[in-house]
Amino acid sequence: MAEVMTKLKTATKNVIVDTGCANLASVKFAVERLGYKVTITDDTELIQQADKVILPGVGSAKHAMANIKAKNLVTVLQNLTQPVLGFCLGMQLMTESSTEGEKSSTEGGKDNVVPCLNLIPTKVEPLKAQENRLPHMGWNTLTQVSDHPIFNGVTTGDYFYFVHSFAAPVSEYTIASCEYGITFSAAIAKDNFIGCQFHPERSSALGSKIIQNFLELEPQELVKL
Repeated sequence: MAEVMTKLKTATKNVIVDTGCANLASVKFAVERLGYKVTITDDTELIQQADKVILPGVGSAKHAMANIKAKNLVTVLQNLTQPVLGFCLGMQLMTESSTEGEKSSTEGGKDNVVPCLNLIPTKVEPLKAQENRLPHMGWNTLTQVSDHPIFNGVTTGDYFYFVHSFAAPVSEYTIASCEYGITFSAAIAKDNFIGCQFHPERSSALGSKIIQNFLELEPQELVKL
């Protein structure tokens, strides 16, 4: 039986989108540790033909979106119909836009607004952490968890690992929330696109559970939502 399951896992075509950002190797290892094969690629055909697509990211939305545009991946990612999971910055890239940087006189007093992939209708803004230190870095609990299939086996109060200074507000697309000075979206979803603000690949057993839930997700489960 174990051999049959291994064959089923390796037969699935999983890809990690090479956005030119760091952390790709750790995401790959987290997937392979569960017994699945996965390919890091920016090849448009491989991405389009994949069964599951992971969009990771560490760093700035401005840099990542510049890489995605240079690789001609914007339209490719926007037209994906298979399940797609974003990690941290990868989640933020799924939104309409991200506000980065402080206001400066050379920019006319306006924030740097980075247009993103516009897959989920929400925006990313600086995390209003009140008197808490930024970035929000370390383990924190989920304060609300929906019954989305990505959270099978995960409940309110479970800990996940965060590293971020920007966040999406709670909205109709929020499927999990967290609190750090303010309540923000720990995960968002729309149709086949799912994003986690935390790092599943760094979140121990529960993070592995999130990844496994995604890799075992049947597309029809999302259609019902």
